[in-house]
Amino acid sequence: MTATLIDGKAFAAVIREKVATHVARIKEAQGVTPGLAVVLVGDDPASEVYVRSKGKQTVEAGMNSFEHKLPVDTTQEALLELIETLNADQSVHGILVQLPLPAHLDESLVINAIDPAKDVDGFHISNVGLLATGQKSMVPCTPLGCVMMLRDQLGDLSGKDAVVIGRSNIVGKPMAQLLLRESCTVTIAHSRTKDLPEVVKRADIVVAAVGRANFVQGDWIKPGATVIDVGINRIPAPERGEGKSRLVGDVDFAAAKEVAGAITPVPGGVGPMTIACLLANTLTACCRAHGLAEPDGLT
Repeated sequence: MTATLIDGKAFAAVIREKVATHVARIKEAQGVTPGLAVVLVGDDPASEVYVRSKGKQTVEAGMNSFEHKLPVDTTQEALLELIETLNADQSVHGILVQLPLPAHLDESLVINAIDPAKDVDGFHISNVGLLATGQKSMVPCTPLGCVMMLRDQLGDLSGKDAVVIGRSNIVGKPMAQLLLRESCTVTIAHSRTKDLPEVVKRADIVVAAVGRANFVQGDWIKPGATVIDVGINRIPAPERGEGKSRLVGDVDFAAAKEVAGAITPVPGGVGPMTIACLLANTLTACCRAHGLAEPDGLT
């Protein structure tokens, strides 16, 4: 068996098109333009590239993009003042503070200063609690993208046995909550789970988000299972030349694709879905703020 490749890049393009279509519709009918504000503190190169990509895709979807670049020595007080201003700005429907922040800033304090209705990252403690209790919330982008791909691949997820490997607040825990919402039977496993291979082998759905290169082995996978690899790990690639590297996931892709029914590659799988879902969340936040119907299939 060779697994079906789940093309996250292509699926993300479909999501962005759905967002753009809905944005155009509400702009014409309601005169409302969704707005996303992204705050970057410092000059981390990877974060700068990511923020530029977010801004570009926001504009391409017909939304307003507001970028706030602050120096690395920005004080906690100054950052909180900016967030307070953005909270009050009615043209801003989504606020994202790019992480990680410089060490002198309190990430939890900053995240929880954002208006929960504008928290398009879904990290605010109020949104975490709403998601955990099955209520309407803003949902973290990466887990949202994963469940969208699973729905697209499998249809109804009800009754599926799902294992989430990883217990982070950003991916593992909200992923488990979303799968519960889809009526899956969910196990949260991690690197210290006893008999982890046996736990994974019973799963119809495996979501790997443990942050360790090639951690999940091919013989852990149940034949025909759907594997979502959230991991992005850089490893040496001497075959490409001295000092070169390449990206791999948390799953041994070469081995797993011979067993799984469907699998996401790295890169080109989950990654592109994160920004697409950020745009979807911004649109959803805008619709909720103005009492408009929310877009189908984007929450």
